[in-house]
Amino acid sequence: MFTLVAPDPSYHQSFLESHREWAGAHQDGAAVFMADDVTSPEGFAHWIGKLLDAENAPGKDGIVPCTFRWITEGSRYVGSIAFRHHLTPALLNSGGHIGYGIRPSDRGRGAASWALQELLAQLATKGKPGRVLLTCDDNNIASVKTIERCGGLLEDVRRDEDGHPFRRYWIDVGAVSARAGARTNTARTADAH
Repeated sequence: MFTLVAPDPSYHQSFLESHREWAGAHQDGAAVFMADDVTSPEGFAHWIGKLLDAENAPGKDGIVPCTFRWITEGSRYVGSIAFRHHLTPALLNSGGHIGYGIRPSDRGRGAASWALQELLAQLATKGKPGRVLLTCDDNNIASVKTIERCGGLLEDVRRDEDGHPFRRYWIDVGAVSARAGARTNTARTADAH
């Protein structure tokens, strides 16, 4: 069973295993770019401090407050998901409110869909933005399916500075919350019979 947790040093070894699986590739939603060192326990703990502090970032120099959560399964680090509290003009064009990444060995198990739905439900209970923007590469079929499964409506396809196409989706947070509530009520009704 997946859970969303705040970044925590207890996942160090599992995170390193995931980091090796990515083989130096960019890890969406993880903000590894903020780390000077993730291999030593001290460096890892320092990076986690930065991730936790990002939630209260002052919002200057193009940096916006961001909440990071790790997708875990028991003691295993499965991936990460990040929620940017508001959009700069650059994030409105590409990047959006939410980014996520699943370690390669855990893809295809529904972790991304689960984490996105869970985060959206949490945002709805906290009265966060009515709509959130997500972007993904046009050829990332897994992310396209995840976003659309979670209620994403395609606004357009744009090109990045290198000419690669990417999709921009909007999700109505309230609609996701209503669907989650309907599923819960249906499950309760089924349990009652």
